[in-house]
Amino acid sequence: MTRTRADAGARPAFAHDFPFDPAYGCTLDDLLGIPAPAGPEDFEAFWRERHARALAVRPEPEAGRVVEQRDGVRIHDVTYSTIGGVRLGGWLVLPEDGEAEHGFVIGHGYGGRDVPGRAVPLPLPRSAAILPCVRGMGTRSLLPGVPSIADEHVLHGIGSRESYVIGECVADLWCAATALLELVPGLSPNLGYLGESFGGGLGALALPWDDRLAAGRLTVPTFGNHPLRLTLDCVGSGAAVRRHHEEHPEVTDVLRYFDAATAAGRIDKPVLTAPALFDPAVPPPGQFAVYNGLPTGAGRELHVLEAGHFEWDGEERSVAELDRATGEFFGRVLGRRG
Repeated sequence: MTRTRADAGARPAFAHDFPFDPAYGCTLDDLLGIPAPAGPEDFEAFWRERHARALAVRPEPEAGRVVEQRDGVRIHDVTYSTIGGVRLGGWLVLPEDGEAEHGFVIGHGYGGRDVPGRAVPLPLPRSAAILPCVRGMGTRSLLPGVPSIADEHVLHGIGSRESYVIGECVADLWCAATALLELVPGLSPNLGYLGESFGGGLGALALPWDDRLAAGRLTVPTFGNHPLRLTLDCVGSGAAVRRHHEEHPEVTDVLRYFDAATAAGRIDKPVLTAPALFDPAVPPPGQFAVYNGLPTGAGRELHVLEAGHFEWDGEERSVAELDRATGEFFGRVLGRRG
C-alpha cells in the first residue's frame, strides 16, 4: 500500500541551503528499486545470540511517580536494567481507566528524548507503552564513557561488532519489552514497536528475532544499505560514520552486521514503513532499502512521506496523516494477533 502525493516519476522539490541534493536525484520509482544487502553468512547467528543474552536479563523495572496525565493515560517515570548491568530510564504509559489491551515499545530519534512528547497519544486506545531511552541518550540514560552527542554516540565501539553501541541499544529495546510485560501483568505478549530515524533503524534490527514484537512502524529508518549510504553526502550521524569510514575503511565489515535493510529481510511480521522522498539527514535510498528488503508475504505496508528531518509547510498535515495510518495499521494487525 503506497500513500503519497508525489507522482512515482517526479522528484521532490524543496528550497534548501544544503550543498547536496537531499533527494539524491531519485524518483519514487528509483527508490523502490534499491535493493537490500545480503549481509554476512552469520548475520542471523550473531543477532540470535545477542537476543538470547538480552532475554536472560532480569530488568527489575520500577515505575515511579506520575509525571503527566493526558490523552486518557497516566505517564510514569520508569527505570529498568539491561545487558551489562546497566540501569536505564524512560517512561511508562498506562490507561487512565481499565486494563491495557495492547502494548507498545516506542523508540526515539538520535539525540534521545527528555519528555514523552509526541509518543503520546498512543496508536490505539486502551494501550500501555514503555518509552525507553537507550544507553547514553537523553537525560534519563546518560552513562559514563558513552557519548550523549549523536555524532559521537554512533561511533562508540564501532571498531568491532561485539563492542559497537548500536548492538547494545537494540538489546536495550528487547529488555524494555521484558520490563513492560512485567510491569503490566496480563498484557498480551504481542507488542507493537514504533521507531523514528535512529529508533526506526534500531527497530528493524530488533524485530526479526523477538516474537513478542508482533508488528512495527519504522519511520524514516536509518542504518539502511550501509554500502550505498557510505557514498552519499548527508548531515548528522550519517555524516559522522561516512567521515570515520574514509579514515577507517575496515569498519565496513562491522557495519554489515548493523544494516537495517539486511535485517528487514528477516522480518516475518507486519511492518508499516514510512520513508521520505527528501531527507538531508537519512538519505532516502537507505530508507527505501529497508522497505524493499521486507518480505512481500509478511504484510509489509508503505506510507511515503514527502520529507523527513526537514521543516516544510506541509509537515503538520503529513504527521497527522501518518498518525491516522499508524492507528489503522496497528488496529488491523494487533487485533488479528492479540
